[in-house]
Amino acid sequence: MTDKFQLVGSLLRPTDLLDYKTKIEHRDDIQYPFYDAFPGYQEVETAAIQQIIAEQKAHDLTVVTDGEYGRSMWHLDFLWGLAGVERYISDHGYAFEDLDGSHFETRKDIGIRITAPLSGKNHHYLNLYKDTQAQAGEREVKITVWGAAHAFTELTVFNNLVGEGQVYATKEELRTGLINAYKEFLTEYQEAGGTIVQFDDCLWELFAEDNDKSFFAEGNGGLEDLADEFVAINNEVADFAHELGLKVWTHNCRGNYQSRHAASGTYKAIAEKFLRDQHYDRFFLEWDDERAGDISALEVLKDRPEVEVVLGLLSSKTATLDDEKRVITLLDKASEILPKERLFLSHQCGFASCDCGNELSIAQQWAKIDQGQKIATAYWGE
Repeated sequence: MTDKFQLVGSLLRPTDLLDYKTKIEHRDDIQYPFYDAFPGYQEVETAAIQQIIAEQKAHDLTVVTDGEYGRSMWHLDFLWGLAGVERYISDHGYAFEDLDGSHFETRKDIGIRITAPLSGKNHHYLNLYKDTQAQAGEREVKITVWGAAHAFTELTVFNNLVGEGQVYATKEELRTGLINAYKEFLTEYQEAGGTIVQFDDCLWELFAEDNDKSFFAEGNGGLEDLADEFVAINNEVADFAHELGLKVWTHNCRGNYQSRHAASGTYKAIAEKFLRDQHYDRFFLEWDDERAGDISALEVLKDRPEVEVVLGLLSSKTATLDDEKRVITLLDKASEILPKERLFLSHQCGFASCDCGNELSIAQQWAKIDQGQKIATAYWGE
């Protein structure tokens, strides 16, 4: 068993669980975690989580999750679980790039309303964590949570949920309320025995000048200030988590939905602000294709010896096994920049950031995970 191979978090859902998740997707008159609306749903979800934890253990994974089975999407469920939030079916989904380069749109139950001051107390994620921890045995458990700055950007820049008639009159008030909700959640997570929190975030590339779908391409001004605010929000939450004694990780990618992606943009273009200046202990980074650019972007972390990097050199989007020669070549290049002991290997993202999952079978998923384990053991040893 090696800890040098890591899962980002999410795993493909079984059919019986997906049946309930599909029903959830098309209803906006129900409240997270939706158990009351669908008799039998909670029992199916609980059994599926028990099974996926057992499978992670059987495949010798050293850090386990609930497979993100207790949520529909990697990010919005966290907001749905906050007091003061209401979800609804929007008239559009998120814009992704289809496999042939054309426009692709995700599910549409992404609408958010803020109906009362936000609070992170008594969040359902804590119930899921406690159940996972009880079954994990000697293995570490991590919880994956939407990055605070990404959530803030979605609520303000993309949805404009501030102003006259809104719960929060200004962006500053919403920022304070949202960060406070995160702090409430993290406090109760630590009190429940939590030790690792991983903040997931896929907006960094919007600040990359070499991304043709970035804020730059949209002609937005004040990007330096917006980027500074983004990093400051993440750091305030990360610093608070550190004060609680938590290990604080982050995962960054460029979109992952039914094997589609949302954006380009290299790490080189954003490395100083988003790698060097963010206060995380471990970065899960996406490097499964050329969109991420050269791995020399890791140079900015040379002077942060406390930071570890999980290189997402494998792809969770494809059904076939990955090119091991390419993986070893990039591991060697990374090891010339950062000490080998500070590096880990993973897929670029989870296998099912949203319920529908990527376009591969469960058997193919485990074959790819086993390949990652094999490469990591050969490269680093047991």
